[in-house]
Amino acid sequence: MENGAVKPVIVAIDGPSGTGKSSTSKAVAAQLGLSYLDTGAQYRAITWWMVNNGIDLTDPTAIAAVAGKPEIVSGTDPAHPTITVDGVDVAGPIRTEEVTSKTSAVSAVPEVRTRISELQRSLAKGTETGIVVEGRDIGTTVLPDADLKVFLTASAEARALRRSGELKGADVNATREALVKRDAADSTRKTSPLAKADDAVEVDTTELTLAQVIECVVTLVEEKRAGK
Repeated sequence: MENGAVKPVIVAIDGPSGTGKSSTSKAVAAQLGLSYLDTGAQYRAITWWMVNNGIDLTDPTAIAAVAGKPEIVSGTDPAHPTITVDGVDVAGPIRTEEVTSKTSAVSAVPEVRTRISELQRSLAKGTETGIVVEGRDIGTTVLPDADLKVFLTASAEARALRRSGELKGADVNATREALVKRDAADSTRKTSPLAKADDAVEVDTTELTLAQVIECVVTLVEEKRAGK
């Protein structure tokens, strides 16, 4: 790799679901030789653990009480991102509808956000070449000093079409309603809401292909690196 003189670059990519965040973040990290962290997977993982352990998810106090219990480990290789909870591979189980529908409620609990944010910061600090961290509050709350902040947006229609393409057999209208509802929950929660940082570069992906979005973000990162 590069010599120790090169400062690791920390890239925060935020935005609502269906904007191409994951695909973009992984590809950018792979292209630039950076680590990659999907923070949404960490919130899904803690939600999966709570569902599995019969925690009452309508009770924020019950959620807060066990927020420190599960051990969540994220692998940051963009080619093979992994996630385990207490040593169990949960990459598949965390994508189920049951977990997806409950993640916003668990994520809104301040103790959960504090716990997961600390995990994210320690992973970002430990990176040698740099890292692309993807989420909803990275540029605003988790890594406010990130070298580059990107906020991806897209119309609700475009996002629903992309998501229903990912979720086999999903109904586009139902997907759109679920997305809008989730965005509203994430944008209005008291703790670290989904928001664009003042110094973030906004990229509207509605009319762009994935390749164009990746190219755009890679260029932004390279400009940042050159300007250092």
